[in-house]
Amino acid sequence: MNLFPVFFKPNLIDMPEIKILYIITKLELGGAQKQALLLAAALDKNKFFPYLFTAASGILVPDAKAVTGLNVYFSPFLDRPLNPVKDLFAFFEIINFIKKNKIDIVHTHSSKAGIIGRFAAKAAGAKIIIHTVHGWSFNDCQPYLLRKFCIFLERLCARITSKIIAVSQYDKKIGLSEFIGKEGQYEVILCGIDHSEFRGNDSGIRNEFGITSSDLLVGMVACFKPQKAPQDFIEVARMVTAKFENVKFIMVGDGQMRGQLQKLISNYQLKNKVILTGWRRDIPQILSALNIAVLTSLYEGLPVSILEAMASAKAVVATRTGGIAEVVQDGENGFLVAPKALQELADRVLSLLDDATLRKGLGENARLSIAGSFSVPSMISAHQKIYLKSIALGQSTKQELSQAGRK
Repeated sequence: MNLFPVFFKPNLIDMPEIKILYIITKLELGGAQKQALLLAAALDKNKFFPYLFTAASGILVPDAKAVTGLNVYFSPFLDRPLNPVKDLFAFFEIINFIKKNKIDIVHTHSSKAGIIGRFAAKAAGAKIIIHTVHGWSFNDCQPYLLRKFCIFLERLCARITSKIIAVSQYDKKIGLSEFIGKEGQYEVILCGIDHSEFRGNDSGIRNEFGITSSDLLVGMVACFKPQKAPQDFIEVARMVTAKFENVKFIMVGDGQMRGQLQKLISNYQLKNKVILTGWRRDIPQILSALNIAVLTSLYEGLPVSILEAMASAKAVVATRTGGIAEVVQDGENGFLVAPKALQELADRVLSLLDDATLRKGLGENARLSIAGSFSVPSMISAHQKIYLKSIALGQSTKQELSQAGRK
């Protein structure tokens, strides 16, 4: 572990007035991380001066360093796993960072960073605190007491949060149903993706992994963690390969469950059928090589991986969870199944493998259905409006209090 955090600061002469700090736990290859970096990169630098506070490791660290005008602070204490000692150090580290750099807006992403970051922002005296929900910290898969404790923490955090941004209507609905914040605190801002990145066709990926022209390829892009249920993807591969010969499966990602997945692949004798690529930075190229995109998640916000697969015109089979049903209409631009409904999921994959016309039709429908939405410019514009409105509201309130004090 690096005991001396690194602080990257661009050489800017005229610093914009509004300083905004993004806090995210770790720069993994996930939707929350991609959105935070997109925001930091595309903000109007004439109005905003962005900072990023994050963990010292992660596949997207080089991307963060490459963002022009972004000050990145890599913390040795902030990390994804719960660690009371390190979390406490991270809490005080964030407080110090906010005070030292006179941050105007604190915007947190991801559950753990959202809780630690918002409490630290309040303790540091930050006037504007914003949090984006990329899926809540609680879910139905948790033990009852843990779920209730997470809801309690989210309710406390909501009291000190100026705006809660949800990436789907589903997350907003769940938050309000659990009495987390009030209706007026919520804004729904759809994720942004660069649609132009997902229009190519890269045969090099198939050559790299030894996939022949006669093979059909089924893939999933996800972290190897319990939320994504990657073991279910292996189970589906077992079911499908028993009935369909010319098919291979590819899993893009990595994480804590890699050993378990490798053991399953070995036990099911699928070493020649299932490919684990590890972390990859060429997701558009990999998606272009797929015939079918699968997601086996148990719970979600609105996964960017599904949006990217749809933008790539791939037939999608996903679990009906979180905001996925807001973009995938079952039988029209993809297929939806219940989490853990593995036989149904395998049957859907088999139906697509057997029918090239169905695959192409669902894929084209998927691309068309999101073509006019989920754009990066719209996502950036919506955030900047919230930032500017929050600043203006804060200044107005300050002036009113000042006038009241003089009276």
